[in-house]
Amino acid sequence: MAFSKIFAHLTLLLISLSLVYATDPTQLQDFCVATNDTNNGIFVNGLFCKNPMEATPEDFLFKGLDVPAPLGSLGSGVKLVSPMNLPGLNTLGISVARLDFAPYGLISPHTHPRATEVFTVLDGTIYVGFVTSNQANGSNKLFTKVLNKGDVFVFPQGLIHFQLNIGKTPAIAFSGLSSQNPGVVTVSNAVFGAEPPINVDVLSKAFQLDANVIKMLQSKFSTGN
Repeated sequence: MAFSKIFAHLTLLLISLSLVYATDPTQLQDFCVATNDTNNGIFVNGLFCKNPMEATPEDFLFKGLDVPAPLGSLGSGVKLVSPMNLPGLNTLGISVARLDFAPYGLISPHTHPRATEVFTVLDGTIYVGFVTSNQANGSNKLFTKVLNKGDVFVFPQGLIHFQLNIGKTPAIAFSGLSSQNPGVVTVSNAVFGAEPPINVDVLSKAFQLDANVIKMLQSKFSTGN
């Protein structure tokens, strides 16, 4: 009887451990260089991998983070280094990005559903913040900080966050992300620019705004404009 109880407990423990580690497994090889050659590649976690004997040093090299990212309409730009442009990153669970800001440039509230972000300021003064998930009391706490050159700030995985250059000169930052494919959900685009559009009645009630205001916002974020 005692042995059967011990065996049952060990079985439950092993099942629990397998569930914990199944969400983010460690690679079982030194590297798995991504390739577009589907005839000779092996399919692993969303990408094909070339024969490791055919890998070259160039597969592990990216050049260009010294060049600023093109700026968008909000005065900011992001250059992401992932397995799409650095094949040797595939299966290693990391990526990196350069972020450029014009004076008062903004990276609007967004989330990375699959990654924590470590944000490092190289030059400039940047106001950053993130918001917690829904708390037990129904609130969402905001954490903010003004960062200067050399400062590092962490945005926990999946939480809404933003970065704003509050200086009169351009700013530069680098981010490390704990996923080779962190993903980005820009809150305003997702809510007001979804295709097809989210029902106006839903958004009007959720944001407690007149339906005409919702329609105006949807027109601004529609991909058709």
